[in-house]
Amino acid sequence: MPSKNNKLSLSVQYADPRLKDTISRAQLRRWAQAALFAPAELTIRFVDAEEGRRLNKDFRGKDYATNVLTFAYTEDEDSEVTQADIILCADVLQREAAEQHKSVESHTAHLVVHGVLHAQGYDHEDDDEAAEMEGLEIEILATLGEANPYSA
Repeated sequence: MPSKNNKLSLSVQYADPRLKDTISRAQLRRWAQAALFAPAELTIRFVDAEEGRRLNKDFRGKDYATNVLTFAYTEDEDSEVTQADIILCADVLQREAAEQHKSVESHTAHLVVHGVLHAQGYDHEDDDEAAEMEGLEIEILATLGEANPYSA
């Protein structure tokens, strides 16, 4: 399990300010810290659908806005500090929370944990990787008092 003792340098950017009064820097720090296996330097940036779509298209070749994008700069195991930018699309995040009957806070907690795990090299490209990553997410979110995001 991750350790709450890992040092975290966190920058938060609200390029899309809609969630600035809903999601605090302290919440983001708590959620990110809960998912860390090593010290990290992270930026979490909230964007609108236009910026989210552009980033997803430019870097992943997918022409739509997605809920979370992680740009990991130190995925190798030799790195002492995880460095990454985690992009959260406010439009998609809010829509998904409503569709899944979850609070925006709970859904954001899940996406932050998901993004931080990606920053540390976890992925879900095949069934085994997906099962491992989802299991970690469920465990980490439980420590934060959040429900299993994958249960119906």
